[in-house]
Amino acid sequence: MNQGTDLFESAGTDDVGLPADARAPLAVRMRPRTLDEVVGQDHLLAPGSPLRRLVEPASPQATGAGVSSVVLWGPPGTGKTTLAYLVARGSGRRFVELSAVTAGVKDIRQVVSAARRRLAAGEETVLFIDEVHRFSRSQQDALLPSVENRWVTLMAATTENPSFSVVSPLLSRSLLLTLHPLGADAVRTLIERALTDSRGLAGTVALAADAHEQIVRMAGSDARKALTVLEAAAGAVLADAPGTGSGAAEAPQEITLADVERAADVAAVRYDRQGDQHYDVISAFIKSMRGSDPDATLHYLARMLVAGEDPRYIARRITIHAAEDVGLADPSVLATAVAAQQAVALIGMPEAQLVLAQAALAVATAPKSNAVTVGIGEAMADVRAGRGGQVPAHLRDAHYAGAERLGHGAGYRYPHDYPHAVVAQQYLPGELAGSEYYRPTGNGFEEQLARRLAAVKRIVHGPQDGRG
Repeated sequence: MNQGTDLFESAGTDDVGLPADARAPLAVRMRPRTLDEVVGQDHLLAPGSPLRRLVEPASPQATGAGVSSVVLWGPPGTGKTTLAYLVARGSGRRFVELSAVTAGVKDIRQVVSAARRRLAAGEETVLFIDEVHRFSRSQQDALLPSVENRWVTLMAATTENPSFSVVSPLLSRSLLLTLHPLGADAVRTLIERALTDSRGLAGTVALAADAHEQIVRMAGSDARKALTVLEAAAGAVLADAPGTGSGAAEAPQEITLADVERAADVAAVRYDRQGDQHYDVISAFIKSMRGSDPDATLHYLARMLVAGEDPRYIARRITIHAAEDVGLADPSVLATAVAAQQAVALIGMPEAQLVLAQAALAVATAPKSNAVTVGIGEAMADVRAGRGGQVPAHLRDAHYAGAERLGHGAGYRYPHDYPHAVVAQQYLPGELAGSEYYRPTGNGFEEQLARRLAAVKRIVHGPQDGRG
């Protein structure tokens, strides 16, 4: 059975309820103790914001007053657990933590039962549930009475969209706070703080510039991952250093790129997200998909993923090239790419790598056509050049008063009244009559489309324009 972790009452905690044991993981030791130490979530930290009011009561008399249940939604390692600690501390309440991975309804009932007993004695409880999306509907429903009656203040964390992963009755009773992925600058700040802070590495190690950037790339938006890699590299360097233990006189031991590689068990990728390598690799990725080489496509995708490229950026590029390079040669590829883009936003890394690989391979292995790209380009060039003219009168809107008097809609032929829902009729403005923008190739589905379109054009335009 999973027991709730009562962090505010456990031995070995400091005055803010955080583990004081130096043997605790670096990411735990460096957890912010105040909102001022939180980075990367400025949109939640403005004066007077709901989060400020939860964490910083206006007065001692107001401590805990009006604290509602909260759902924290954001990628891994962005501060959800930290904010739960800070809210519990700021509201002066007891803090109990459950993980939805291992806890069940019985565990919830035990925590709530204990909370009700303490509430009768005037002590309130914050119940933090990590990964609440892993709870079934019935498990989430079991939380409703305690939230409704305020027997506990619920702090629920999820990496998945609460609109889909949290039952609506629970969501409607909670304040939703959305955490943004941490940017590279925020991760750098956390690494630098851990290097010097007495809770962290206290100046015992220094990071080479390329090692620093490698940790930032590998972590992506995950602060916990960054500090875990840093701790592993520092531990290895300090263990190998001669004469450790002589105190402050010792110079910091340098962590090199090779140390980071060994610590993370991953080879460093020579990939600069802000420089030429960024553009070279994404260019090679795009050209490999366009060139129908699935193996090269996966290679360059892997280079970007290992280097910590934003998976949402990769998904956008795949979607663009599903339309640009495949188009109607296989219309299903664009749908696959759009679905992948949505899935990446919902599930995040590392699982999103599978979604990205499938979508990239769909583009790489599909028949190719740039007819859509060429067609819209030529059409827009004509419009920009001033070629267009008036919309034919029979195509104009005839639904408003007076339109009939102006001749709008007169003579329009409704295609569904004719065989095959196709009828001879002019659609382009007169100035552009005879223009062809979309010219399907003979690749993939466009081969069938070209035959059908030729037959349609013979009916729509007739033999008089010489295109039949």
